Amino acid sequence: SSVGRLEKETSGLLLMTDACARRCRCLCPKRHVAKRYLATLDRSLRGDEAQVFASGELMLEGETKPLLPAQLEVISDREAALTLIEGRYHQVRRMFAALGNHVVALHRMSVGGLTLPDDLAAGNYRVLDAAQRAAVLQEAAAT
Repeated sequence: SSVGRLEKETSGLLLMTDACARRCRCLCPKRHVAKRYLATLDRSLRGDEAQVFASGELMLEGETKPLLPAQLEVISDREAALTLIEGRYHQVRRMFAALGNHVVALHRMSVGGLTLPDDLAAGNYRVLDAAQRAAVLQEAAAT
């Protein structure tokens, strides 16, 4: 089964496992395992997104609890890397929408300490070695 999920408009790293305990450890929201995304935006960044996302005060439409702080790194005027430690429904897209922008492409680059390798083509898979499995689980166990 999958460890987490990707919506149909999102590409990138998706972990699969047949070990239920490992899956539960990685998925548990209390673990706050970091997930890093590359977002391509419809419009240029305003300049205050990193501060707003890091504040821990951003509220998504229809929700009553603010988001946990997230880290934004500006790549270009229309590209940003965003690191989250929670995984709400369409969270990255909704965060940018809350600030008046639209995500046109979204790619998950990493989960925990595991980064998607550049040489792995879309639709292909690779079996993780023990060190790679540990990289994901180490972050989950640390929280």
